[in-house]
Amino acid sequence: MLEPVAPRAPTQTLRGDGGALTREIWSLPAEEPTLEAFLRDVFENHWQSVRFGPLIEGAAYEWKCPSAPQSIGLLDGYLTVMFGSGGHFHLCIGENRGSERFPVSPALTARRKPSKAQLFRGYGRDGRPVTWGFEMWNGAGEPMISIFFPNPFIEDDDSLSETPDFTRLATWRAISRRWLGRAPEAIDEQGRGFRHG
Repeated sequence: MLEPVAPRAPTQTLRGDGGALTREIWSLPAEEPTLEAFLRDVFENHWQSVRFGPLIEGAAYEWKCPSAPQSIGLLDGYLTVMFGSGGHFHLCIGENRGSERFPVSPALTARRKPSKAQLFRGYGRDGRPVTWGFEMWNGAGEPMISIFFPNPFIEDDDSLSETPDFTRLATWRAISRRWLGRAPEAIDEQGRGFRHG
């Protein structure tokens, strides 16, 4: 069980050309113990509602978990989330050293290891929240994983909602409370979604 976290302000706020807020960012330690605990929390407790995958220039993958994970393990710096017949994924979250017979070079270890991890709240053109999630990059600054939390403006089938369902903020609020010490915020219910005027 984690100790209660003191409320944290964003570590960074990004603004667009016109000065409107576009994103709030809360950095998390890019260290194995924190990342393991965080990712276990997400995939053990919120697997039903998150979308995840790499988000790279030119491609976005947003997969749903096919089931609750059958197991989550850590070996040689890699977290493995197993979904049984629904597949699995490996994500380097620490020091990957290899074996005595097949060692990993220090340069490759540094490249694979996460360099940055953060929670975010994204804002639309109207300056109101429209997206919530987590992102992580490796030592070369390449995207490793993006996790999108349920969105009040997107239905379970990924279509846009006609009417926002703010109960879908439950995952963001649980993650925000546990990892950022933040109580539910009224600002999250001020958004109007992706359809404007």
